[in-house]
Amino acid sequence: MRIKKNRKRTDRSGSTFDSFLEEEGIREEVEAVAIKRVLAWQLEQAMREQQKTKQAMAKQLHTSRSQLDRLLDPRNVSVTLDTITRAARALGKRVILRVTDGVDRSRSLPRSNRGGHA
Repeated sequence: MRIKKNRKRTDRSGSTFDSFLEEEGIREEVEAVAIKRVLAWQLEQAMREQQKTKQAMAKQLHTSRSQLDRLLDPRNVSVTLDTITRAARALGKRVILRVTDGVDRSRSLPRSNRGGHA
């Protein structure tokens, strides 16, 4: 029989999701995956709307199908901005990036509005 070791539980009540990610040391990774997931989805949607196959897209980008698969993989965050921009242009789109202040918006809201419920 295995005995469970008592783990110290951290009380996170009242903390934000961002602060949780910070405490776990994974905030940057989670943000990168979220951004890449959106970009991959947008590229796939544009391909679908234009009825462009992966094979045709790879040929237009002068790259391999496996390289295109990496571009469209939401978990692969190592794709360069150049590759993303070239893919967008091939679909008649453009990429717009914006850097904004990293303000914790939950601090500026009254406590009753933080949950998003009226």
